[in-house]
Amino acid sequence: MSRRISILGATGSVGSATLDLISRAEPGAFEFAALTANANVAALAEIARVHRPEIAVIGDERLAGDLAEALAGTGIETAAGPEALIEAASRPVDYTMAAIVGSAGLRPAAAALQAGSILALANKECLVCAGDYFMELAETRGARILPVDSEHNAIFQAIYPGHEKHIRRIILTASGGPFRDWPVEKMSGVSRADALAHPVWSMGDKISIDSATLMNKGLEVIEACRLFRLPPAQVDVVVHRQSVIHGLVEYIDGSVLAQLGSPDMRIPIASTLAWPERMETPSEPLNLAALARLDFEAPDEIRFPALRIAREALLAGEGATSCLNAANEVAVEAFLAGRVGFLDIPGLVSDCLEAMDRKSMLPKRFAGIDDALNVDRRARDIVSQCMTGIPA
Repeated sequence: MSRRISILGATGSVGSATLDLISRAEPGAFEFAALTANANVAALAEIARVHRPEIAVIGDERLAGDLAEALAGTGIETAAGPEALIEAASRPVDYTMAAIVGSAGLRPAAAALQAGSILALANKECLVCAGDYFMELAETRGARILPVDSEHNAIFQAIYPGHEKHIRRIILTASGGPFRDWPVEKMSGVSRADALAHPVWSMGDKISIDSATLMNKGLEVIEACRLFRLPPAQVDVVVHRQSVIHGLVEYIDGSVLAQLGSPDMRIPIASTLAWPERMETPSEPLNLAALARLDFEAPDEIRFPALRIAREALLAGEGATSCLNAANEVAVEAFLAGRVGFLDIPGLVSDCLEAMDRKSMLPKRFAGIDDALNVDRRARDIVSQCMTGIPA
């Protein structure tokens, strides 16, 4: 039987990896309802011609004409803008890959859940900014959220069905980033090129910087608590340099189950694309004899305070985690542009959280996505003020 799917964010790294897996599957195994992209008309048109979705949507409304022209004569419907993304996400499917980056992905992902499909979630903001809302929406609509992040997918695979109540803790692994051995005094001079040189994974600029500060692991702790319905005390982080073990689940009897795999995003994507079955991937098989050793160490929250800041935001609630995410995005963008230093990133996030807390702008719970987006906008304004020295 063919599985009907949509890919939101089809031209990004996760969307491209998903399409790569589908291209290797048996002909007719998947049929496409929708493919979307933010602004890359040429790439969207190219993959639309290959995979023949019902509709192709570009997020930037100004590019509506370009997309229509690029797909003229194909019979593929085209549309543009935020509302068109939501409409496309609402179409009935068996599976939706939610890979739109940033807060722009919240409404389309929620629309897919409203439609009751399996949601393969690659957008961190959904759980970081409004995780309780998304989990409750999935439960209400009878939908299923499957994690795509390698760490959360590893935990998902290691949780024995029906044994959730027996979990003592889960452990997320971190590579430690490029500065795991640098003294803090040397880190003050980190350059853009230094921070983007990840020792294991090949990723986009934003997530590479988040890995370097360990903010990505803080965000993943927030995601894990909300996705797996666990208190913060039951979610640990360990630095694992080889990036072979992606996540571990410890049960109350002392058993620890781990998921291992090559550092290739096609592995967790495939587990969601074929769930509850399995599908073959072209990923390099693990050679344990060649690896020879697996190392683990505790993260250093003095040199990498972002992990501690994220945990504190998690305890404060959805308003704080939404603020954390937005402030970090702005600070990382400023670092990449050369406007602030590497060590300024966590400090700016912390300053923004404190400023918004003083103004009582950090609600514990959100009633809906509008609340999350309002906090997101305010946090971006305030962290920008912090960077210019204007009192927030």
